[in-house]
Amino acid sequence: MRPSYSFKLRTTSFILAIVFVVSVFCADLFRIQIIDKEKYASKKLTLSQSTSKIQAVRGEILDSKGTALVYNVSSNTVYFDAAYFPKASKKQERNEIVSSLVELFNKKGVEFNSSLPIELQDGKIAYKENSNADKKYLFSKDYLKLNLYATAQNCFDALVEYYELENYSKAKALEIASVYFAMTKADFSTVNPFTFAENVPDELVLILKEQSRFYTGVEIRIDTTREYYDGTIAPHIVGFYDYLNADEYKAVTEEYNEAIKNPELTDEEKTDLKLRSYAITDKIGKFGIENAMEETLRGKNGIMTTVTNADGTKNRIVTTEPENGGNVILTFNADFQKQVQNILNSRIESLKETSAVSPAGSIVVLDVHDFSVLACATYPSYNLSTYKENVVALNTDKTAPLWNRALRSTYAPGSTVKPAVATAGMEEGIVTPTTPIVCNLYYTYFKDQTFQCFNNNAHAGSAQIAETAIKNSCNCYFYEVGRLLGIDKLGEYLLKFGLGMKTGVELTEAKGVIAGPDERKAAGGVWYPGDVVQAAIGQSDNLFTPIQLATYAGMLANGGTKYKAHFVKAIKSADYSETVYETEPEVITQLNISDSSRAAVKRGMVSLGNSYSAFQKLPYEIACKTGTAQVKKYINGAKVTYTNGFMIAYAPADNPQIAIAVAIENSMSSGIATYVAEICNAYFESDTGITSSQTGGSVLR
Repeated sequence: MRPSYSFKLRTTSFILAIVFVVSVFCADLFRIQIIDKEKYASKKLTLSQSTSKIQAVRGEILDSKGTALVYNVSSNTVYFDAAYFPKASKKQERNEIVSSLVELFNKKGVEFNSSLPIELQDGKIAYKENSNADKKYLFSKDYLKLNLYATAQNCFDALVEYYELENYSKAKALEIASVYFAMTKADFSTVNPFTFAENVPDELVLILKEQSRFYTGVEIRIDTTREYYDGTIAPHIVGFYDYLNADEYKAVTEEYNEAIKNPELTDEEKTDLKLRSYAITDKIGKFGIENAMEETLRGKNGIMTTVTNADGTKNRIVTTEPENGGNVILTFNADFQKQVQNILNSRIESLKETSAVSPAGSIVVLDVHDFSVLACATYPSYNLSTYKENVVALNTDKTAPLWNRALRSTYAPGSTVKPAVATAGMEEGIVTPTTPIVCNLYYTYFKDQTFQCFNNNAHAGSAQIAETAIKNSCNCYFYEVGRLLGIDKLGEYLLKFGLGMKTGVELTEAKGVIAGPDERKAAGGVWYPGDVVQAAIGQSDNLFTPIQLATYAGMLANGGTKYKAHFVKAIKSADYSETVYETEPEVITQLNISDSSRAAVKRGMVSLGNSYSAFQKLPYEIACKTGTAQVKKYINGAKVTYTNGFMIAYAPADNPQIAIAVAIENSMSSGIATYVAEICNAYFESDTGITSSQTGGSVLR
């Protein structure tokens, strides 16, 4: 009986165990298929998941009245997504895709991203000109690991072997390898998609989409590209936006790496930093406002998650919304800026026929109430719309069209400094407005050196006071005032007038030089007693920028207040719904000029203005001062002497609104009054610079 009982017990236990296991399985199956059906269905369908950044839309740059000088247009970008593009180990699959793309884009005449420093020249493999940077990378241990003396053929053979391109023609193999070279330079990876081509026409995009199964990992996105209302309007100020170069990428990467080390950063702040960081395939402002306002214009990238299901379909979900860049409003009106440029261009063009040295120049116009820049023109200039394709020629042009003369060129200012010297003399009690100083044509205070007064106005032998000395530009008067002031006090006043110091504008500008013993010694020279009188007439070592001369004119106009000069009027939010920032007048220095000194200087500048026929037809008076400085240069081995001409002015003299500085290389100052008259006409007769030619493109509201 005992064995039979034991057998039944074991059988019963076994059956119960099976029932328990089956019950658990059934319960789990019920949970999976019924309770968690959707969860497990999605897991079953999901093959892979990846994240990528969503590029924030860059902000626009507008003039003071709302015309979009730089705006965005939508365009198709073809890129390689490393999550789906054939891996580097699958070389033949890659070659088939890239070869087909190259052939297709060539057939349609669409440019694509390639940068290999070798090419076919008359059927032979050769290095491209001006490709040293790419050659260095090609030879490097990170790429082909070749010696620096490797020939172009050596490089080509290594590329063919590395990428398994033996079955392609030389020309086709070069094109395929060139794409791979660009991909490697761009650090192609899941976090760095490779931009194969931009501005791709819709018909080509349609072909790629129709054959998407073949073009694995070749994706399309809608990007924005920069366009220009008129690329000739203030190109030196507006600036340019393009892909990072190696040095720029290194700099922004080091900046990010340093910032992310901060132990006090929260996780949110770290994420924010990462979304604002740059990939090597990103673009950046190169110069001008595009560069100076990069942080504002760029915005913050977003994140997109792409889920690929087992059937190959892709679902894209925006997991972090991008924050588009802010819009920068400038202080100048496009029409007035264009008119000032035309005035400068036409005048200088007329000088070319009679000049052995290429003339050039600049004009700056400021609002005397806050030193906002109303116009800033440089000649020669260029067109931002064609800058990229012409950059090599522009860089090698001996006339330096890319150079911003208004902000970065420094000149001996000549007699334009005389109103400042007269002011210093009167404010320091050296002279009064009516103290006479006789001009004897020659200044003979120093026994070993004589200085001359150029008697253009036949005033030799007469007594000069502050007013007449400014009108007649009497050197002898200013020689004496400068000597009595001394170089330290003279330099102090020039500095107070904003000369020899940066104006504060958002863009790169030169500092300039105020003449003095320290500056001379630093340059390796010796300062002599007679140098002070030369400095007092704007010669010696004095070097100032045109925008400094404009701020100086503005201080003469407004009674001695130096504001921070600026190009940015305001910043609008991405959708223009709110003003994020508005520039307020910022006082840098306050030179409290006495009424008597200011009146004497004004009378002299107005008297000079009234002597020019160019100002006679204006319904208001112009206060101005000219200057001429001699320059010596070696051109083609020969020493050439020529003069630079200047004029500072403010208008109207009795109710100043604008300050003007004109600097013309290789020109006398006598003809510059015409420039100033035309500038005043353009500004005051067109509703403060706004003309009927203003067209569409206004987006402010």
